[in-house]
Amino acid sequence: MAPIVPEEWHQQRGRRGRIRQYPTCNQRGLWRRRERLWPIVVLSLPDLRFWVVRPDKAKGIEKMGYQVLARKWRPRDFRQMVGQGHVLRALSNALDKNTLHHAFLFTGTRGVGKTTLARILAKCLNCEAGVSSTPCGECGVCREVDEGRFVDLIEVDAASKAKVDETRDLMDNAQYLPARGRYKVYLIDEVHMFSGHSFNALLKTLEEPPPHVKFLLATTEPKKLPITVLSRCLQFNLKRLPIDEIAGQLEHILESEGIAWEPGAMRLIAVAADGSMRDALSLLEQAIPYCDGKLGISDVRAMLGTVDRTHIRMILKALAAGDGKALMARVAAMAAEVVDFDDALRELLGVLQRIAILQVIPDTPRDPDPDAEEIAALAREMDPEDVQLYYQIGLMGRRDLPLAPDPKSGFEMTVLRMLAFRPAEAGSAIRGEKKANAGNAAPTQRARTPAPQAGAPPSPSAPAPARTAPAPFPASPEAWPRIVAELELGGMARELAGNCTLTECKGDIVRLCIAPAFRQLAGENIRGQLERSLCAYWKKHIRLGIEVATTVDTQTPSAIRQGVEDKRQRAAEQAVGEDPNVRTLCAAFDAKIKKVIVRNHD
Repeated sequence: MAPIVPEEWHQQRGRRGRIRQYPTCNQRGLWRRRERLWPIVVLSLPDLRFWVVRPDKAKGIEKMGYQVLARKWRPRDFRQMVGQGHVLRALSNALDKNTLHHAFLFTGTRGVGKTTLARILAKCLNCEAGVSSTPCGECGVCREVDEGRFVDLIEVDAASKAKVDETRDLMDNAQYLPARGRYKVYLIDEVHMFSGHSFNALLKTLEEPPPHVKFLLATTEPKKLPITVLSRCLQFNLKRLPIDEIAGQLEHILESEGIAWEPGAMRLIAVAADGSMRDALSLLEQAIPYCDGKLGISDVRAMLGTVDRTHIRMILKALAAGDGKALMARVAAMAAEVVDFDDALRELLGVLQRIAILQVIPDTPRDPDPDAEEIAALAREMDPEDVQLYYQIGLMGRRDLPLAPDPKSGFEMTVLRMLAFRPAEAGSAIRGEKKANAGNAAPTQRARTPAPQAGAPPSPSAPAPARTAPAPFPASPEAWPRIVAELELGGMARELAGNCTLTECKGDIVRLCIAPAFRQLAGENIRGQLERSLCAYWKKHIRLGIEVATTVDTQTPSAIRQGVEDKRQRAAEQAVGEDPNVRTLCAAFDAKIKKVIVRNHD
């Protein structure tokens, strides 16, 4: 925005007169003409076009225009920083104890405060009140650093100054004492953009700089830096900011700016910012004029283009109920809103992950999301095995989404797979239906079979019918592996049974013992599946109890099965190693057996 100037002004071109500029600012200065000094504002540096303003009319020349939130709310000291407590603690202690390294490397993703932290550190080093972690903020040095015109803070953009000659010039100037401050600070942003020769020119000075020089390096790609540079710096990795901290800072800014918002709206922006405070401020700046007065959840969601969580919850409810019609109706409603189906799959996976955590740890601290109650209800309603299967199908669907004819059809096929595939359960309706169909088809097949001819060999006898008599009860602990093998279990319920040992079996009580490492398997739903399977196995009502013990017998069904497999593996490796043909090949080609894979071909 062009500066506001008084009515009386004279436009000058060329180099007439004498221009005296401040040493750190090329946009303001004084122009000497007729023994008087006139303030000027440079409008176009290439042709030195400027305005000359009379001193008595220069009242409004410094009036600033609108300042973006990212600059207006940039932290001025460590106390205003959001997050990064591990870095602030180390720097504050080093400043207060005056145990400062000569080179610091700040790494992290975009918008987490690397450059801001480096500028605050430069202010702490050169504050006129002394070196400390709390600069005064009032002295000339602090104000000049905040305004970006401190002469002894040399900011270098490595992306635009990657040539080795420019780096050599910087290092040659490092030997001179600072003009105003206590230290001459070199802030090199995106340092990974330096060329290899530039890094070589930097190394010697970086290792043994003059006592008045400090290097502050910032980069988003520390892996691209030479190891020789990394070894010469103290490295601080700035983490992505948590969603709650970003949302809290945004709400604080809105409260200070006098702007209303709905609870939960700032959380949407914080999630979209992906850990970046600067991205969050940019999105907030976009949302303020879009919402025009009050930042509502629906308006912010529409601006961000995010998927309404209601769609995700209704899809999961339709999957839990097996309602394909409702499922397709919900996908059609999402398509009518022109949602991004890749984002929809990501949201679906996120909700499934939260449901899985709630199923394993029901007493998880309360989630601040407004839909936390609905997700908790889904966690109680859905089966843990279904949740795990849906999550895996969702991951595969998101991977294959670019290969689909269009995003909508790819999303539809993903949720249809979730509806079609279910984990096998003991006594499930699917298995029962298959058995019923097999029983109904048997008489028809026998009717079509011709009678056996005389002299024909007898047909093989039919398999023996399944056991119908109840299994012996009570059972001994040694019989538990055989019982587990005969149970009709699948998925996590079979894992639970396989990692338990039988400790008590009398009356209607069956008590199992499980190691602490597998205690997460003993959830209410999985335990109920195992209890129902045992009731069907013994054909009586069983009350199942599972205890977590510090010491458990190692002869669990899973351990026994693993021991058998290990024995087969060792036997196979020995047989392959002793095979004469294999020995001949190894001797002929000086080869070694790297790995033996045993596969079951039964």
